[in-house]
Amino acid sequence: MSAPQVNGIFRLDSSVAAVTGGGSGIGRAIAELFAHQGAHVHILDYDRTQAEQVADAICKRGENATAHVCDVSIRAQVEETFSSINQAEPIRILVNNAGIAHIGNLEATSEKDFDRIFQVNVKGIYNCMAACIPHMKTNGGGIILNMASIAGSAGIPDRFAYSMSKGAVLAMTYSVARDYLSDNIRCNCISPARVHTPFVDGFVHKNYPGREREILERLSQSQPIGRMAKPEEVASLALFLCSQEAAFITGVDYPIDGGFVNIR
Repeated sequence: MSAPQVNGIFRLDSSVAAVTGGGSGIGRAIAELFAHQGAHVHILDYDRTQAEQVADAICKRGENATAHVCDVSIRAQVEETFSSINQAEPIRILVNNAGIAHIGNLEATSEKDFDRIFQVNVKGIYNCMAACIPHMKTNGGGIILNMASIAGSAGIPDRFAYSMSKGAVLAMTYSVARDYLSDNIRCNCISPARVHTPFVDGFVHKNYPGREREILERLSQSQPIGRMAKPEEVASLALFLCSQEAAFITGVDYPIDGGFVNIR
């Protein structure tokens, strides 16, 4: 018996992928890896400069990327952006990565804070899936990957609104996976623990000036594995779940947490 061929695994050749929040952090890592694996990546971000910088860097490598300015919380912008993309080439892969953070327990969460978290982290994913699924049904199926968090399934101190939003992401993932099985649409989600991104560095610098090293070390040691995740590690899991090699996987939440949930 011949050995299995592995040279072409995790390729996304001829696939069109939309990555929300693709201008920085985890979204940028996903966009860059997907483009490297052959996809034409559409980078959606509310920050035009960041989206264009990522797309330009990808294109300079001879790979395919297009930047779009889009606030996922605004339904009209989402529908217009996805309609434009789908008219040119049908989206096969949707990665709902855009999201914002909030720190505080229930009493420290204002109604304004709560509504803003809901609008971006929950309604933003609803908006994007609602804009994509009809096109995916028409074109024979597709793959949806939502970015959840361990905060959606584990108790994290002072993350009331954020945990609420990520719990909703889990529920939406399971529901869409069940409802669209017959349309050949797979839907999964990833639940990272702490990931070392420029956002984390900026947050620490702003809130703990002069104590950056101490705080980053504390954040690292809060994971049993002894460090925060790298955006590229989350991107690698995203690539697998959006590849043909994961064709039998739907309706699953994948923690990537350095042992935080089960072995701390």
